Amino acid sequence: MKQIIAAFILFTVISAAQVKSGIEVLAASDFSMLNGKRVGLVTNPTGITSAYESTVDVLARSSKVKLVALFGPEHGVRGDVTAGGKVDTFTDSVTGLPVYSLYGKTRKPTPDMLKGIDVMIYDIQDIGSRSYTYINTLAYVMEAAAEQNIEVVVLDRPNPLNGARVEGNILDLKFRSFVGQYPIPYVYGMTCGEFAQMLNGEGWLANGVQCKVTVVKMEQWKRWMHWDNTKLPWVPTSPHVPNMESALYYSAIGMLGELETMNIGVGYTMPFQLVGQEWINGRQLADALNSKKLPGVRFRPISYKPYYGKQIGKQLSGVQIHITDRSAMNLTNLQLHVIETLIALYPEKNPFTLADSSRNAMFDKVAGTDLVRKQLSVGVPAETIIASWTKEIAAFMSIRKKYLLYE
Repeated sequence: MKQIIAAFILFTVISAAQVKSGIEVLAASDFSMLNGKRVGLVTNPTGITSAYESTVDVLARSSKVKLVALFGPEHGVRGDVTAGGKVDTFTDSVTGLPVYSLYGKTRKPTPDMLKGIDVMIYDIQDIGSRSYTYINTLAYVMEAAAEQNIEVVVLDRPNPLNGARVEGNILDLKFRSFVGQYPIPYVYGMTCGEFAQMLNGEGWLANGVQCKVTVVKMEQWKRWMHWDNTKLPWVPTSPHVPNMESALYYSAIGMLGELETMNIGVGYTMPFQLVGQEWINGRQLADALNSKKLPGVRFRPISYKPYYGKQIGKQLSGVQIHITDRSAMNLTNLQLHVIETLIALYPEKNPFTLADSSRNAMFDKVAGTDLVRKQLSVGVPAETIIASWTKEIAAFMSIRKKYLLYE
């Protein structure tokens, strides 16, 4: 009995502890690993401390760090660019440092951008989904740094979906793009630091280059933790991921949104939480989806008018997705069930048929294969498609365990 009580107390203490992100662990060391080195920083507004201080400002004011350049991913260093918007190179008004764009014409740092840099630091909060572009920016930074014999330091951050959730299919490299470059599942259950080590260890960087990578590990983070367990502040990772719940919903319905034949809440107040269109009967769709009894999720009829986007001002009907038990729910599988149900209820409005070829191609890139689209289109059950991923996920899990840094 005493052992049980002791274990409970220990669990309570650990779960109540404030997670320290990589930047805070680095600061606690007085930046010793950077002393005397010229530093480039890849970041955006998510690079903050628990006291809401920007990593840019923390490094810029340290006498131990010579910060010489900033690099911005999709959405920019200041987070003021919409999805897909091109980011230009400019001078940061606060620090006076050059800010190089890594989203637009240049996605991989050029030798000129890296000139005079000894260490590249990467500090960006990701959301644990393969189609989110930040991990591909990390890979390009590692490739460029390796070619110039520059060390990369990853300031690690939590995976907000938790570090144990692995879902979906492995990307087929025939569909490699900036929204999916490596043979990992749609939800891959790793931190950025762990993923950086996998890129190196599996020889996935271009031409098999090896990058000198140092991961500044978090303190107090455990794989079971969802974001709210970390007690860290959330900063929008992109304009349509304004809060920690959005990260869950992005992985649950984001693929469908790529077709642009359905509204998924982007353009309204609930991005990635809705499925709507003018011709949908919301109650009918909710009843059909709820009858599937998918664990951890419920669907509620809703009527709404988007404020911007393709359906601006149109009266849409559909469902709101309510995640009731995030631990029981399989996020990635949800969108297959939704698409299957839409096709069954409204065969004349097949979302793939309504989409043009470019949007179907984008769906395939995000899905990492064209099989999902083709099989759903001809009536292959979602459960059959999902079951076909079992062996490849098992193989990935075996590889993945070599690179895990946390319990």
